[in-house]
Amino acid sequence: MSNTFSMTFTAKPEHIDELGHVNNGVWVNWMEEVATAHWQRDGDSAHIAAYAWVVTRHEIDYRGNVRLGDIVHALTEIREGPSGARFDRHMTFTDAGGKLLVRARTTWAMIDRATGRLLRVPQEVAAPFLTQG
Repeated sequence: MSNTFSMTFTAKPEHIDELGHVNNGVWVNWMEEVATAHWQRDGDSAHIAAYAWVVTRHEIDYRGNVRLGDIVHALTEIREGPSGARFDRHMTFTDAGGKLLVRARTTWAMIDRATGRLLRVPQEVAAPFLTQG
């Protein structure tokens, strides 16, 4: 359990736009994949079954391009606990040499799967994703 999680992506033909680099929408999809994988790795199975997460906000800075076949390292970090139903994830994507390509802050809200309503994030749901002191 950790407040950080990382994955690696390889730019495939379906990720490339008419300018020859990874399309901005793909970066957003990769952010969702990283966040979801982190939740599935560190979340309690009962919580995963009971709750879902939706994005309520993206702030994204694009600083570099990725071309077909390039490998990208993604890192997500939860720096502080939730505020009500919401919390922020900080995302960075770097190339194989460590150069920053994309930096983002995404805000996620917890939904009760049974009712479809927003819920305040319980401490026991948040705990596995917070920095241990």
